Amino acid sequence: MAAYSAYSDQELTVLLKQGDQYAYAEIYGRYVKGLVRFAETKLYSLEDARDLIQDVFVGLWSDRDSLEINESLKSYLFGIVRFQIINRIRKNIVREDYAAKLRALSPAYVSLEEELELKELESNIKAKLSELPEKTQAIFQKSREQHLSIKEIAEELNLSEQTVKNQISIALKYLKKSFSAFFFTIFW
Repeated sequence: MAAYSAYSDQELTVLLKQGDQYAYAEIYGRYVKGLVRFAETKLYSLEDARDLIQDVFVGLWSDRDSLEINESLKSYLFGIVRFQIINRIRKNIVREDYAAKLRALSPAYVSLEEELELKELESNIKAKLSELPEKTQAIFQKSREQHLSIKEIAEELNLSEQTVKNQISIALKYLKKSFSAFFFTIFW
């Protein structure tokens, strides 16, 4: 493995495309710290930065066959991280927007009729969630009701963090599809 440290980024990229795990490990070792530092300065959270960089390197490995690196490997990786940071910030803005709209529906301003409608919606959500596989239900419940982090859920259920993210995403997509007409009328 020590020989890989002598390879140029171009050579490592060629080996990576061929599925060479040692080349991948060398690329990771060369750039992970710098990428995490860069992401942390933009996200203001070391944990978020590490999660983002982990996702970038997982993507690098899974898309290695179709890599098209026209600049230096370093520029390519920092470009991907920059793009992912922008996406994450954009998602957080949307979440904050929805949170503000939900706060506007706080119990202090909710009429009895609205309170009953919210309880009915809650019941409908639980019913829809019960249609999902047990594993997906358990992960979603731990995330949304127990407020556990992805890492905590993964450790508790002995799953990979990516599996936990995928299961939460499946549940959210299912709920979104099931209740899209309802949310459209509330939020628009």
